[in-house]
Amino acid sequence: MKTLFKFRSKKQEARNKIVTGFFLYSCLFPLFSFSQEKVKDSAKVNQLDEVLVSAVRVTSKTPVSFSNLDKKEIKFRNLGQDIPILMNYMPSVVTTSDAGNGVGYTGIRVRGSDATRVNITINGIPYNDAESSGTYWVNMPDFASSVQSMQLQRGVGTSTNGAGAFGASLILLTDSYSKESSGEISNSFGSFNTRKHTVKFSSGLLNDHFELAGRLSNIDSHGYIDRATSSLKSYFLQGTYVGKTTLIKTLVFGGNEKTYQSWYGIDAQTMADDRTFNYAGMYSDALGNTRFYDNQTDNYQQDHYQLHWSERVSENWSTNVALHYTKGKGYYEEYQNAQNFADYNLTPIVIDGTTINTTDLVRQKWLDNDFYGTTYSINYKKDKLDLIAGGGWNKYEGKHFGKVIWARYASNSELGDHYYDDNATKTDNNIFVKANYQLTKELSLYGDLQYRMVNYRADGVQPVLVDDTFRFFNPKAGLNYSFNDKNTLYFSYAKANREPNRTDYEGGNVKPEKLDDYELGWRYASEKIKWNTNLYYMAYKDQLILTGNLDNVGNPIRSNSEKSYRLGLEIDATIAVSKQVIIRPNFTLSQNKNLDLNVLGNDVGTKNIAYSPSVIAGNILVYKPLESLQLSWLSKFVGEQYLNNIELPAAKLPDYFVNDFNVAYEIKPKSIFKSIVLTGLVNNILDKRYVSNGYMYDVTPYYYPQAGIHFLAGLTLKF
Repeated sequence: MKTLFKFRSKKQEARNKIVTGFFLYSCLFPLFSFSQEKVKDSAKVNQLDEVLVSAVRVTSKTPVSFSNLDKKEIKFRNLGQDIPILMNYMPSVVTTSDAGNGVGYTGIRVRGSDATRVNITINGIPYNDAESSGTYWVNMPDFASSVQSMQLQRGVGTSTNGAGAFGASLILLTDSYSKESSGEISNSFGSFNTRKHTVKFSSGLLNDHFELAGRLSNIDSHGYIDRATSSLKSYFLQGTYVGKTTLIKTLVFGGNEKTYQSWYGIDAQTMADDRTFNYAGMYSDALGNTRFYDNQTDNYQQDHYQLHWSERVSENWSTNVALHYTKGKGYYEEYQNAQNFADYNLTPIVIDGTTINTTDLVRQKWLDNDFYGTTYSINYKKDKLDLIAGGGWNKYEGKHFGKVIWARYASNSELGDHYYDDNATKTDNNIFVKANYQLTKELSLYGDLQYRMVNYRADGVQPVLVDDTFRFFNPKAGLNYSFNDKNTLYFSYAKANREPNRTDYEGGNVKPEKLDDYELGWRYASEKIKWNTNLYYMAYKDQLILTGNLDNVGNPIRSNSEKSYRLGLEIDATIAVSKQVIIRPNFTLSQNKNLDLNVLGNDVGTKNIAYSPSVIAGNILVYKPLESLQLSWLSKFVGEQYLNNIELPAAKLPDYFVNDFNVAYEIKPKSIFKSIVLTGLVNNILDKRYVSNGYMYDVTPYYYPQAGIHFLAGLTLKF
């Protein structure tokens, strides 16, 4: 319902052979590579890990607004909640959870833009669903345990693989290789019968060249919302070859999820009477009794295969090439009352002289997809110039189909029949070149050019076949001026274009959207204070804005707004008050407006863009009274926002201020274990009753209540 499942390729066997052949060649070639001896030992191989994402990642020399989040910063809070929840305290970020406790389906918005407009890559490989543009972290539970670092670029950012960023880009780098062997067992338990079990290992570098590392995880939770259960399993396996100038990584990772549906929300009166009520699965039996279908679930399996080859060719040149393949297959199942036979290609039946046209039934809506392709980049660094050229070719294939697995009146149906079959393919090509050039000691120039071509073909979306090709040219440029070793001023301009998604086509909104993004920032860095200030203006043409409504299968409906903008000020800092106390505040003040918005043929004037609070603030206060003990107080404020674009009073979502408390204590025994870490996390410690998300059904708002005070506690053994 919320998930657009992905598609199956008819050429899978051939692609598997190609991937296998490339892998064998990649592993054998470095053993005989003659270029290794020509490179000085100063070319550190561990830097090649960064080559995996260097084509899309930025540094402080790039005139782009960004924040980094590494493994150390989240390890004490990584107790089973999803990646968006772990990112909650980053600037301009708003998160939500369908189940109310951060496990299962979670969502993220950046600068008011939802997850379909946040470009996400894993080791430079696109992760967003190609058709819906959405990101479903529930398909990769506990992935944070295998992430080395994350970088959130706000705004358009730099050229990247996958769909264009219209709110932000999130670049994830998975675990680096380890020189020493290690093992880790991590278990956590908490409210709503939430529990996480994780096992990790690394062989260390064998013969100074090879490493094998992996992870297995299991997460279960009953959820805050009634029946919002989650049963999540995941794995991560990585093989690494390390040479003097070569780094080859083969990764296989994925997950399986089964979640009871909790995306219906509740109206205001129901929330007042019973905050945890869940409409999902509710039906009336033959006697008129209200019951709940016990398998109203979402089920999905997603497996990822990546092969990366990074090579430092010389002191100045390095390259990276990657092959990837993702297989996704699954369905959601639901009970439906009084369904028309005609909607399922069934004929009416006659019983005792009465014509029966409807039936109660249980249906499954399936997605079966394949996503595969290649990305590549080459980097040249010398003196004043840092240049990267690269691109990618990616293809998405698949099926949407539906089954009826039970019906009170089966009519002329047969077991295994499909009542709809839709096919789609999407091909995405892009090439880019970008460079930083040091004009003077203080001033550097940044330039970035990308050409992207997208073709989307689908049936079943409209009465006619969709076959659209989009060609986008996305230039970017900026200046970076360093007054001294502490103060840097930057300015950048970026143009972005983005194609509609499947749901947009279904709603008749097929105009691509355009964005001109202007960023002006100041960075200050001293021994005790790091300070980032950024002023942005994002001017949109035909922006696809969320209307606040859902379609008949629960997907958010968007419509083109001819002119709109987002204007804001972001400030974030890290302040070392003392050796024991660190403060990390951030806040965003913004205006997010539709200009002369047309709704159903009426000009409603200038109104706030839905789901775009004008105030977002966060803070992390860290206190370390002992080297082994860390206490953290985490705060988040999200201002009021509207659930539609006409500022209907009933559509206003109130502001909320939530606080969490995190404690971690580490013991370093002299034998058996290298480390024993005890962690605790009290979410919403002040027991705030709040709502983080909602939608409109006509003029009635529906809400997603979040849990009051709840906790998680964990024990990690490292050896």
